[in-house]
Amino acid sequence: MGVLDRFRLTGKRLLVTGGSRGLGRAMALACADAGADIALVGRDPDALDRAAAEVRALGREAFAIAADVGDPAACEAACRRALDEFGPIDVLINNAGGRRVPTPTAEMPLETWRQLIDLNLTSVFVCTKLVGGAMVERGRGGRVINVASVNALVAGRGIGGRHYEAAKAAVVGFTRATAADWAAAGVTVNAILPGGFLTDPNRKWQQTHPAVIAEFERNIPMGRLGEPDEIGPLAVYLASDASRYMTGAALVIDGGYTLW
Repeated sequence: MGVLDRFRLTGKRLLVTGGSRGLGRAMALACADAGADIALVGRDPDALDRAAAEVRALGREAFAIAADVGDPAACEAACRRALDEFGPIDVLINNAGGRRVPTPTAEMPLETWRQLIDLNLTSVFVCTKLVGGAMVERGRGGRVINVASVNALVAGRGIGGRHYEAAKAAVVGFTRATAADWAAAGVTVNAILPGGFLTDPNRKWQQTHPAVIAEFERNIPMGRLGEPDEIGPLAVYLASDASRYMTGAALVIDGGYTLW
């Protein structure tokens, strides 16, 4: 087997939450291009249909589930449906999340805090428990990839909504602990910590909060935000046999933002 063959995902089945747009879509398409069949979970049925069509255009099977994984009950139902109708699942990418509101800590209602913690952290737990747990039970190994953020390491500048930093730091801790628990079963658990990428929400922030985005870019040594497709190869690596000896890692991809 050549080294590039170890990056192939032929015959693998992969579930991506938040897979209809942004980084989730980019990772789903990269993994489909590498040979995987893809189940996509997202809130917008139209966006899901478009992303599924893109997967099929690459010659792979696509399965779309419309659900808001920020609702724990809906998240559990989506996972069980994916396992029942699309499984067995070899790779799980817990990508759904977002800051959504920049409310300062002193002004944030408790209910809003809980909803956003459910979106960014509880969804990772539920999907890992059910889909990752099925990998452990099956006994053939697997891959869990949790999308955290550089805000697990550093606070976002000039913005509120500290539920995001709290949840993403917890995702990294959960990743490391679960990796330790499941290493003997051959299920690796790793985290990706993206910096600023030009996803649709960030393009909107450029319009509504241009000073925040401009300040962010000024603090990136590479001088720009990333394009979503630049995260795809990293997801392929972590999903593939090429990363079989890596677990519990937190891989930063941020153009150097956290270097300063």
